[in-house]
Amino acid sequence: MLTEQSLMIRDVHAADRPRERLLNQGASSLSNQELIAILLRTGTKEESVLFLANRVLTTFEHIQQLKDATIEEMTSIKGIGQAKAVQLLAAVELGRRLSSKQTDMKYTIRSPKDAASYLMADMTSLKQEHFVVLFLNIKNQVVHRQTIFVGSLNASIVHPREIFREAVRRASASIVCAHNHPSGNPAPSPEDIDVTKRLMEAGSIIGIELLDHIIIGDHQFTSLKEKGYM
Repeated sequence: MLTEQSLMIRDVHAADRPRERLLNQGASSLSNQELIAILLRTGTKEESVLFLANRVLTTFEHIQQLKDATIEEMTSIKGIGQAKAVQLLAAVELGRRLSSKQTDMKYTIRSPKDAASYLMADMTSLKQEHFVVLFLNIKNQVVHRQTIFVGSLNASIVHPREIFREAVRRASASIVCAHNHPSGNPAPSPEDIDVTKRLMEAGSIIGIELLDHIIIGDHQFTSLKEKGYM
């Protein structure tokens, strides 16, 4: 177990310090704690920067929660003043923009895993259910992504009209639907299966195929196509 004494930066061998490890082994070799420690730069008179980084991770149970953190939440952490909070939030926003830039490029969906990977980072930590549709061209490239509904999923609110109207407007050849389960368990519910069947039937009539319905959980997913519901 990490203690304050064991985390004093001056007691850590130079080769094992975060900055030195990044230079020698690359950023991917660092833990979340070490990356945050580099962003914070310094600790306090009483605590090392590594101990302070660990407190940030303890406050935010999942690292993904940092993307929604406010300046007030950051500065409420003992040892995190406004300057350190700004440094962390700026880094989080930069990461968000880099991710957004990547997804702006035409992304090809070749498998359920491709669809899940495209959506996982944004959807895995949502506290409400979001129903998202990926609109694809004839090459299965994503031409548009849109959140259609927010709230508990059922057949009465997820209406094919709203989805396929947008698909026609985008001249889509096919679509992939996805929604998250805030519980973290991606197992499909009876409502999920019912919605999928309705969308399949509507797509068949219109001529725009529903390729899959992906359920996002806690860094895991279920493909209703792979499960045989489509």
